[in-house]
Amino acid sequence: MAIRPTGTLKRKSSLPVWAAIGWRVLAVVALLALAIGVHWIERDGLRDNSDGNISFLDIIYFTSISITTTGYGDIVPVSDSARMFDALVVTPIRIFVVLLFIGTAYNFVLKRTWDKWRMALIQRNLSGHIVVAGYGTTGSEAVDELIARGERPENIVVVDTDEDNLARAKAVGCIILRADATRDSVLEDVRIGQAQALIVAAGRDDTSILITLTAHHLAPSVPISIIVRNEDNELPARAAGATTVVNPVSFAGLLLASSCTGPHLADYLTDLASIHGRVQLKERCPLPNEIGKPLTGISTGVGLRVYRDGNAYGFADPEAQALREGDEIVEIVTKA
Repeated sequence: MAIRPTGTLKRKSSLPVWAAIGWRVLAVVALLALAIGVHWIERDGLRDNSDGNISFLDIIYFTSISITTTGYGDIVPVSDSARMFDALVVTPIRIFVVLLFIGTAYNFVLKRTWDKWRMALIQRNLSGHIVVAGYGTTGSEAVDELIARGERPENIVVVDTDEDNLARAKAVGCIILRADATRDSVLEDVRIGQAQALIVAAGRDDTSILITLTAHHLAPSVPISIIVRNEDNELPARAAGATTVVNPVSFAGLLLASSCTGPHLADYLTDLASIHGRVQLKERCPLPNEIGKPLTGISTGVGLRVYRDGNAYGFADPEAQALREGDEIVEIVTKA
């Protein structure tokens, strides 16, 4: 019988920082009070080498020194019960207190300082990178395809609020940031203004459009590709500043319709879209020796379209009979 893997349910702590530190202090005080109480009850088992008298102040002093250090030897346990209590209770309390304060210092001082330093170091080197907002099914597939096309994983920054998604993104080598990509400060943290491109796949159309709007406001020149699942949201996505809007439902419908008229059309379109296909779509500017030539005359592949001044022209259009500087060519090339 197969054993189903189990996970641990987690949720973000609702305690503020002061409360998180406060309960640690209370835990230490409670353990200290417990040790003082037992030592006071068992004070006959202690011996003061200075005056021979054990007062309550001596108990507080001895307990504090015993928990924080190994003691100075001026007050020592002499009875079996006092020694056993120090060995079996006070020593574990000492270890627990040390670990508690080390953990507190790490969480609230060292870790935050370290994280800020690492973030500043990474930010200094961020330029020409690709930002991916959302690492769900679509976002992760986009990253996998980018890496397969030769993009370095360390040049991809993934922003998501889900720890599991970020763990998967980190495992493939991406830079990760757990944050809400709809906020200006978050996109500024990932240097959206210096990014090569932004891919938005937040899982919800409204969230994706808001991320697009925020990014376009901060970096109007950065190309933004967004996925929307509702056809009615394609126009708002473009109005928000998206350069490319992908609707997987509409695209799937096109593939299904194409398969009715030709069983191989869908396969060929899939080949064009994937790096693993035998042919690929490529977009580039004309080479110097191609200026003035028709789109059909390029030698690197099969020219399909020319984009000029925001307009698209097919290879049969008169505008495509003479390539110009500043044009953008879309061609089909064979896989190297």
